Amino acid sequence: MSSSKHLKSFNELEQWLNERRVTEVECLVPDLTGVARGKILPREKFTEDRGMRLPQAIVAMSVTGEQPKSGPYYDVIEPTDRDMQLRPDPTTARIVPWASDPTAQVIHDCFDHSGKLIPYAPRSVLRHVCGLYEAMGLEPVVAPELEFYLTARNTDPNTLLHPPIGRSGRAETSRQAYSIDAVNEFDPLFEEIYDYCDKMELNVDTLIHEVGAGQMEINFFHSHPLALADEVFLFKRTVREAALRHDMYATFMAKPIAGEPGSAMHIHQSIVDKDTGRNIFSNEDGSPSEAFYHYIGGLQRYIPAAMALVAPYVNSYRRLARHTAAPINIEWGHDNRTVGIRSPISQPQARRLENRVIGADANPYIAMAMTLACGYLGLVNKIKPKPEMRGDAYLSAYALPRSLGEALDWLRREPDLHHVLGEDFITIYTEIKELEFEEFMKVISPWEREHLLLHV
Repeated sequence: MSSSKHLKSFNELEQWLNERRVTEVECLVPDLTGVARGKILPREKFTEDRGMRLPQAIVAMSVTGEQPKSGPYYDVIEPTDRDMQLRPDPTTARIVPWASDPTAQVIHDCFDHSGKLIPYAPRSVLRHVCGLYEAMGLEPVVAPELEFYLTARNTDPNTLLHPPIGRSGRAETSRQAYSIDAVNEFDPLFEEIYDYCDKMELNVDTLIHEVGAGQMEINFFHSHPLALADEVFLFKRTVREAALRHDMYATFMAKPIAGEPGSAMHIHQSIVDKDTGRNIFSNEDGSPSEAFYHYIGGLQRYIPAAMALVAPYVNSYRRLARHTAAPINIEWGHDNRTVGIRSPISQPQARRLENRVIGADANPYIAMAMTLACGYLGLVNKIKPKPEMRGDAYLSAYALPRSLGEALDWLRREPDLHHVLGEDFITIYTEIKELEFEEFMKVISPWEREHLLLHV
């Protein structure tokens, strides 16, 4: 068997590992921030255990590795720090192409002692939302576009980031949107990235140079949300590793460089009727369906309250500024890149919507769960959208929260999202993000020292 994507059992996974003479297995669990947690096991130990145990709190930590010491967080997570059972998903097995010895990486799901999925683990949340569609006889189809920056190595967090040196011996000093030559500056790196992606069977399509200096974008082919969330998770890890091997950094921060555009994770989405295979966004005559408009209505109604899920850090809100290639509201329009919800030009069977508000720093599992949850609520509640925005949406008012603190307040006050995404998940997520926000507020920025120190 050549591909892991069709593996159905642990025995088939064992055969796949044997065929590749794997000696070590990286057992991975995506946490709330999208960081890979887990253990590296010898091949024999992986076979004996057929899974592993980790403390439940491992998937529910802040980006700094902290946890709340009291409060609602511990109404969900046992204060005794109980273990959870991790079980490998055979379809996620991939070879680690940069490892010196034959090494595999396998993503695991998290279960409690009664055999139920841990409800606040990111993969569990996305599985749950996809299950809501399945219960309606529907299947979501997504295709993410992921932006990131290449920067020169920077070991001092107090030093500004700069574009890396390319083959010409010079760094970019101007914006090179869609420039072929600018991409060719980093040919050795991108050849290795494509080679790694090929060996890992990642579903990547095209690479382009985006607007910012050293900013790139990779597009993924459309597929099932969970499969693509796994691939984005693995891709981020792969690009960072490849960049380090070429003496540079790859960053998915939403706004890493002042004065440059931020980085997004645009998610294209459509919904298919499982019985007929028909895209429910189009009528038989090719016109947009009621479901198409209801889905838009759901996105418009719930995205503002869900922003903390897809703009998860203080830095995320620096990207969402007027005239910066990022939306400031949830207007919708056909082939309009100033809106938050875009309907690209397409044939009726490929009719889809592009959610443009999501940052590249978002956890891909949570991001896909968020946008599908908002659309699901639109379908179920038959929510009508606002009239199409036919002009420049930047001339309209802000309709999204302007800070992480504000976004968390909006999320806490939206019970419909709690119901669809899970009360335990919302509790854990908001408590962790509140902790991060409090940590950030202890830091004094250079702007404050420059403008306030001697002037106020």
